[in-house]
Amino acid sequence: MSFSRRSLLKLSSAALAAPMILRATDALATSGTVKVLAWQDYIQPNIAERFEAETGITLDLTTFGSNDEAESTIRSAGGRGFDIVFPSITNVPNYIDENGESYFAEVPAEVNSGNVIPSFLRDSAGLGGMHNGQQIVLPFDWGTEGITLNRGALPIADADLSYGDLFRDETIGKAAFRQKSAIMGVGLYLDSIGEVPSNRMMDVYRTEDDARRVWGAIVEWMVARKEHFGAFWNNATEATSAFSEGGCIIGQTWDTTGLLLNRDNADYVYRAPKEGIITWLDSFGMLKQAENREQAIALMNFLLQPEIGGMFANNTGYNSAVAGAADFASDEFRRQFNEVYTADVLNNMWWWQADTPFFAPIRDEMVEIITNA
Repeated sequence: MSFSRRSLLKLSSAALAAPMILRATDALATSGTVKVLAWQDYIQPNIAERFEAETGITLDLTTFGSNDEAESTIRSAGGRGFDIVFPSITNVPNYIDENGESYFAEVPAEVNSGNVIPSFLRDSAGLGGMHNGQQIVLPFDWGTEGITLNRGALPIADADLSYGDLFRDETIGKAAFRQKSAIMGVGLYLDSIGEVPSNRMMDVYRTEDDARRVWGAIVEWMVARKEHFGAFWNNATEATSAFSEGGCIIGQTWDTTGLLLNRDNADYVYRAPKEGIITWLDSFGMLKQAENREQAIALMNFLLQPEIGGMFANNTGYNSAVAGAADFASDEFRRQFNEVYTADVLNNMWWWQADTPFFAPIRDEMVEIITNA
């Protein structure tokens, strides 16, 4: 991977800014509808209303809570029914039809792709952003999965925080897990202490035998400590509810969970475990069978404006992949970014890789074991 500390640090720097085409109205459409399939918290009312006011286009939004749900929706419809979809970039290779062709179209030339942070656009190719030599999706945002904790209940110092802290004596019945990613975080911990060697979890991508060996041992270790399971979550709403309503005091969560909780209660913090913070990159692209092509281009160009990227960051706590978006984020967002993403953290990131053919089926088996424990 060629993501570097330097390229990530630039996200909060005005040095990213460069002359860019910023007009959302460059596309021809000034009416009609664009049909969007996006993560639940991505297109919030302030963004949707502004898009409709500026373009005259109606935004018809359907949301999903997991990549599996989005993939199933598109595959079952044969790539029809939506214009724009927002998959995690590592899942884009799963959007393939029976002929081996992607459901996504090549990114239209009219889309202002140059507004994306250059290093993200370059490195997205190896994560799933290209098919048959064509760029089919663009980076949209990036974020991390680390530890949210209530410091009032668990006063753990940043330097000491570990995925292993999910299983402290104080967390019995009070730890939150997303099963499919907890097996990665716990795996990083077990690898670091020599309990389950995994080459920092890269072995689960190598072969089916390696995936079963590593994940099998991790799941056995977790199930033996199942009394710590306080809540399982699969989307942003469930993750937040695990703390605000479910009584959890620690959890492996997306960054937005801890950052948004922190805005209401300073006891909650989101921090990077010492084994490495898990990092993801989400994307967006137009389907080949999009019925509203011009409207889709208008939406893509609207979302690729730095000001809209700043609005998105303020809404969600995620980091926009649009160059210069940080200049439009709130002071609170920049404060939280600097608290979480220190130089040491940015130099110790663990990136999700593109799925191998056996990855998801074996992972789903492991999720079932944990869920039914």
